[in-house]
Amino acid sequence: MAPSLSVVIPTLNAAGEIDELLTLIETQTLRPSDILVVDSSSEDGTVDEVAKHPRVNFVRIERKEFNHGSTRDIALRRTAGDFVCFLTQDAVPASSRYLETLVEPLLVDNSVALVSGRQLPKANARRFEQLVRDFNYPDTPSVRSKGDLEKFGIKAFFASDTCSAYRRTAYLECGGFDHVNTNEDMLMAAKFIASGMKVAYEPRAEVYHSHNLTPSQQFARNRAVGFFLETHADDLMHASEIGEGGRLVKAVSSQLLREGNLIEFIAFGVDCCARLLGNRAGRRAARKERL
Repeated sequence: MAPSLSVVIPTLNAAGEIDELLTLIETQTLRPSDILVVDSSSEDGTVDEVAKHPRVNFVRIERKEFNHGSTRDIALRRTAGDFVCFLTQDAVPASSRYLETLVEPLLVDNSVALVSGRQLPKANARRFEQLVRDFNYPDTPSVRSKGDLEKFGIKAFFASDTCSAYRRTAYLECGGFDHVNTNEDMLMAAKFIASGMKVAYEPRAEVYHSHNLTPSQQFARNRAVGFFLETHADDLMHASEIGEGGRLVKAVSSQLLREGNLIEFIAFGVDCCARLLGNRAGRRAARKERL
């Protein structure tokens, strides 16, 4: 018997996009056995849009109760599939074979506990964001285990619940998501790898997903990430971060200069400063909290 598949989608004010997303999920070549929308008390027409899909289960939580880790944990435990796929409300599958392709590494290798897909830039993504997506989400697949820590550093734990699939038995065996405000996916990947399991990236499973963040938004986002990385350094096995950011900056900047795109080159520089300053601020806040 083929493994069953569940899909979980957290939402907040998703009226403008959830109907299309649910339609795309319901018409996949690999049909989910159940779909669960967990809504954080939306104030628009999200509930009405979800109601157009009678097969979709709906759970409402108070907005103040939402947490990237614990909310997804509660949702996963309400589903029944052998594999559980997470999507964000603004991630759009690029084809009807998205789910089928995403879970393929789980079917091929029983030691793979988590698979992430490839995030392509949306049509409205500014140029430097397109290049950042291309760098972070290449077209080369990977499968990582504890033996790859020296090679990949912190990238060994690369994972994104924007578009991911988990093996239920492995997830439960490792205790599930922690109560964290960001990077619950990376922390779960670290748990799997520490337990001797594997984490995969499957670039053929594609979604359109990108954001044109302002410098202040980028600062806030990276402050949260910096706080997480400093707080969970032990869980992440003190894996090295050296080099990856520099390679990203060099690759994107070089391409923008080759294109003669000075406006985007300057905008990318500002974006990088916001990332760096946010990360440092988050780490300082975490260290101060420990004192």
